[in-house]
Amino acid sequence: MDNQPKHSSIGSNLALLSLLLASAVYLCIWSSSSYLINPLFSFQKHEAPCSSRNPTTTTTTTTTFNVAPDELLATLDKASIGNKTVIIAVINKAYAVQEVKADTTMLDLFIESFWQGEDTRHLLDHLVLVAVDQTAYDRCQFLRLNCYRLETDGVDFGGEKLYMSQDFIKMMWRRTWFLLEVLKRGYSFIFTDTDILWLRNPFSRLSMNETEDLQISTDMFFGDPWNETQLINTGFYHIRSNNKTIALFDRWYTMKDNATGQKEQDVLLDLIRGGIIGQLGLRVRFLDTLYFSGFCQDSKDFGAVTTVHANCCRSIVAKVKDLKAVLRDWKRFKKTTARKTTAGLATNGFQWSGHWGCWNSWKVPNNTGKGTHKA
Repeated sequence: MDNQPKHSSIGSNLALLSLLLASAVYLCIWSSSSYLINPLFSFQKHEAPCSSRNPTTTTTTTTTFNVAPDELLATLDKASIGNKTVIIAVINKAYAVQEVKADTTMLDLFIESFWQGEDTRHLLDHLVLVAVDQTAYDRCQFLRLNCYRLETDGVDFGGEKLYMSQDFIKMMWRRTWFLLEVLKRGYSFIFTDTDILWLRNPFSRLSMNETEDLQISTDMFFGDPWNETQLINTGFYHIRSNNKTIALFDRWYTMKDNATGQKEQDVLLDLIRGGIIGQLGLRVRFLDTLYFSGFCQDSKDFGAVTTVHANCCRSIVAKVKDLKAVLRDWKRFKKTTARKTTAGLATNGFQWSGHWGCWNSWKVPNNTGKGTHKA
């Protein structure tokens, strides 16, 4: 009789211990299965379930959770030419999708120029298309190109933006911010608008001198590639990633809030004329329109022209119409030169078709809902 309470106590303790062990096993199984089915856990550091943990592990796990894989870095690495150089273009729905009555798009013409150009086809492997809306991203994926989705909260960049409208300016500054991020990751690049046709490989015309930090296109070329009064165009440029160019883009971008009524190209032009090149110790070459031409100033040499930019133009419709004419002129030139023993003999007498769509676009009042694009 005296031992009965003792046995009863031992039995109670054993039952309690069994219950605790069963609970621990259940928690281990639940934790392990939750790791598999809960998508949030895919961002966390992988640890063995129910391993011993100290109080600092929570901080480590939280930090790992916040550091997502750098999708941009992976995209740039895939597209890199080999010396951490890529080609970047930004697209939206208006440039990627055909209107009902259209037979092509700006993006289609841009890609077609790589096919028709000289020594340009392989460059598509090094092109990163940055899509600012989902439709443009889907189109890029369909074309099996290197695609990156750039999201901006509170702004719909899908439609054609009115020139100098608030959304147009926001899109240009968002682009500048993105390109700064690329530079910070150590990548040099050619930035190109998609209203530019690549008729020859621009790397053969750009300076390979690594002391030159920035080579930028111009609307009008005044004969001196170092003249800081040139009318720049941010639609095409080559830039090397280094501390000086990062400082330039950082200064450029921080001025956006004090640049009411100005697009990003105007602000950069003001910086250049304000002496930023000397202040940062930059070497900047301004590109000759003989090679890097546009509708503002045509190249006069079919044998030398490398790119053609539909600048000095108000609408996408006008740009597409005149860029189609440029491609026809180029194909006609190539067909003729193929019959000549010397390409130079065939350049004489060739001239571009008139850019009638763009010239006439300036006569249309800016109240039709169509965007205006001088750049």
